[in-house]
Amino acid sequence: MDELFGREVELARIARFMQSVRDGGDVRFVHGEPGVGKSALLAAGARLAEEAGLRVLRAAGSEFEADVSYSLLNQLLLPLHDDIQRLPPALRDALLVAVGFASGPAPSALLVGNAALSLLTTVARTIPVLLIVDDIQWVDRASAMVLGFVARRLPGSPVGVIASSRTGTTSFLDRQGLTEVTVEPLSHEAAERFVTAHHPAMTARDRQRLLDLAQGNPLALVELPATLAGTRSSRSDRADVVPLSDRLQDIFTARIDGLPDATRLLLLLATFEGSGEVRGLRDLADLADLAPAEREHLVRVDDERGRITFRHPLIQSAIVARSTHEERRHAHLAIAAARSGEPERRAWHLAAATAGPDEAVAEQLEEAARRVLPRDSAAAIAILVRAADLSATAEHRARRLAEAAYIGAEAGGVGDAGTLLADATATSPGSAGSLHAAGAAALLLINGDGDVQTAHRLLAGAIETGGHCWRADDPALDEAMQTLLLLSWYAGTPEHWAVFHRAMARFTPAPPDILAVMSRTFPDPVRTGTAALPDLEALIATLPDETDPTRVMRIGTASAYVDRLGENREHSWRLVHQGREGGPPRRRLGALMHLCLDDYLTGRWDEGEELAAEAERACAAAGLPFLRWYFLFNRALIAAGRGRSDEAFKLADEITHWALPRGVAGAATIAHLPRALAAAAEGDFEAAFLHASEISPAGALAPYAPIATWAMFDLVEAALRTGRVDAARIHAEAIRTAQVAALSPRLRLIQHGVDALVLDSEDAELRLEQTLREPGSTRWLFESSRIRLAVGEKLRRRKDFPRALDHLLAARTGFTAVGAEPWLARTTVELRAAGYRPALAQPSVAGLTAQELEIAELAAAGLTNKQIAERLYLSHRTVGAHLYRIFPKLGISSRAGLRDALSAQGGQLPR
Repeated sequence: MDELFGREVELARIARFMQSVRDGGDVRFVHGEPGVGKSALLAAGARLAEEAGLRVLRAAGSEFEADVSYSLLNQLLLPLHDDIQRLPPALRDALLVAVGFASGPAPSALLVGNAALSLLTTVARTIPVLLIVDDIQWVDRASAMVLGFVARRLPGSPVGVIASSRTGTTSFLDRQGLTEVTVEPLSHEAAERFVTAHHPAMTARDRQRLLDLAQGNPLALVELPATLAGTRSSRSDRADVVPLSDRLQDIFTARIDGLPDATRLLLLLATFEGSGEVRGLRDLADLADLAPAEREHLVRVDDERGRITFRHPLIQSAIVARSTHEERRHAHLAIAAARSGEPERRAWHLAAATAGPDEAVAEQLEEAARRVLPRDSAAAIAILVRAADLSATAEHRARRLAEAAYIGAEAGGVGDAGTLLADATATSPGSAGSLHAAGAAALLLINGDGDVQTAHRLLAGAIETGGHCWRADDPALDEAMQTLLLLSWYAGTPEHWAVFHRAMARFTPAPPDILAVMSRTFPDPVRTGTAALPDLEALIATLPDETDPTRVMRIGTASAYVDRLGENREHSWRLVHQGREGGPPRRRLGALMHLCLDDYLTGRWDEGEELAAEAERACAAAGLPFLRWYFLFNRALIAAGRGRSDEAFKLADEITHWALPRGVAGAATIAHLPRALAAAAEGDFEAAFLHASEISPAGALAPYAPIATWAMFDLVEAALRTGRVDAARIHAEAIRTAQVAALSPRLRLIQHGVDALVLDSEDAELRLEQTLREPGSTRWLFESSRIRLAVGEKLRRRKDFPRALDHLLAARTGFTAVGAEPWLARTTVELRAAGYRPALAQPSVAGLTAQELEIAELAAAGLTNKQIAERLYLSHRTVGAHLYRIFPKLGISSRAGLRDALSAQGGQLPR
């Protein structure tokens, strides 16, 4: 190994790092000034790793390929091509498509990240693996996301990552949680030793001048002596104030100027081509012309790896700076011609070779943007902006800028949608009515202080007058209609929905699949949802193979009001994980909406509160405040259910204060649901009835108010509690007439629960009991428990104590599991009134609460935290926290002592 002067400490750290990689994975992020020796240390690390028996994979970011998706990942994983083939098919295909080894639909970033992680950990079972990535500041966004994904999941596998970048630069790599190391300049003593070893004949004057100018920078110590030899410049020379990086680049420029033209042009090709593969360059030029650059130590050729590397990025900057326009253009054209099988890379090089408008190249860029969009919204926007720059007409330029604006506004937190839209309108004033421009403007309006009425009118007008001929295969029309659906739901009136449905009826030959289903299951599911269920089930069946995050999110939206969100959970989580790793924030937030709603309905209240808090933070970070109210709604429901009524009312009021000035009547209506629930929790059934009636009056399920099905039981129970028996009966009749039971098992449970309350019918009660025995009914834990409590109260008043106790005991278990304290208290009172006398020892075991006792008994029976969490509808973290409090109460330090401690206290273990 070449001697690295003054780097003894760094080399010792590298040796320790190699051992930590072997022991179970480790990561380092290295930064320092240009020329300070980062690459030399990385090279030393590579040699040490190879000597220690690790497999080293190296790659470097390229300034001229930073816009090409997965260009660095291609470099990094090329040596593992054969290993990729042995991955499971889904992971294999995703990785092969992402790095350009195969064609196919663009895989999601999360799938690519999982595939890369699986590949590396699989290879590492045979031999530890070290990834070395230089110049991370120039790594493309998609590769940086995958690299960050992998780096944070290495513990436990013998895989290491070292990434480096220049100090003061930014990158797409999320460095959160990664250990950072700064490479400092050499000490004065080390710099002196370096100069003595390399330039023993240098005069004392020149030596001191070199040390003063280089300031411990190793590259400067190597390159500056040739410029100082024989000079007698004083320390006041103007050259002394020239930045070191500029001085070094001037040195490299002078050496490049001395190369033959063929060599210089070959270096230009290598700079633009970016991958450093000898094989790729051999297709472009005669590699014999590389020899002069090798002799000048400007490049190195690694014969074993088949790669060409520049000694320092400043050399590449100097090469480009010394080239002519025509030389650069011909280099890009040559690379584009050789990349016919890589459309995105080809389009970028054609664009770089094009100085003025060129519609053919702009079209290729536009097509590349559509391929990139499902995995990287920011990259798609960048490509569309470049396509706009090359557009042959103002109309085409405006259309592409408008599409970029729409992508940014719809995805959220990506690009400057407002500026792009303003540019589109300024370019072609008539473009303001285009579908993408109108969609972007509408989204920007509702995300700011604009009102829904204006946004709806603007977009509906653009759809009505657009030149799309109502073709179902027009993606701009599909997107515009998706946004119009959202605006119509926000506005919440039949008049707004009538505009939407008129447009739907004009599609030729029929609306796109997801839009067609969503238009029936989302706006008014009571009237149109049942007929759409087979089509929805068909869409849900496609989710395991669906790679487009937008389709995944929209299938979830279509599922929300017909209670199919449970079938979407796994795929919603996929979008959340992808968003956490830097994917589109709008998709992540949509998935969080669906998970929060399902968490509320199924009793996963701890998780629901955690995810709602995460979503609020994500809304703020992404600049999407108009989505925040969804999560205020979820928080308000759970607060109401757990008896935190003041909090529930406060959150509901916050929704209303945001919604009403903007005309978001749909949100203002929904805010009455947590108010109704909070009032019922306090026993104020008069207020509960009034709030439920605001959603939908007694005797009707209001059109275009899908939340009305969620408020059905609240209204009927409150009506009975306040003596409005007729109102309860006509509402029950409306529910039966609408046949809401056909929409979902949950709504069938509610319909049968309402009938059991209002009908003096043994058949209705038996029908409810049969429904409650169905496996699916236990999924809706809170609602089934509320129904059992209300029916149990009715049976107790009728003195049918055995049946009342069956319902009340089951309700107590459900309310305990979710922490619904007000309802649990009511249930306890009813149980006493029904003559239930629990064993005295049980509730007082060591001062444990009822929930703590249940958790302790399940843990003592051998269930894991995860199994207990699933049984009680809690999060595993909540179970762990309860056990942490339980152990000292029982005088033990671990779960191993639970069984004996409970037995000693008189507790009982589950059979």
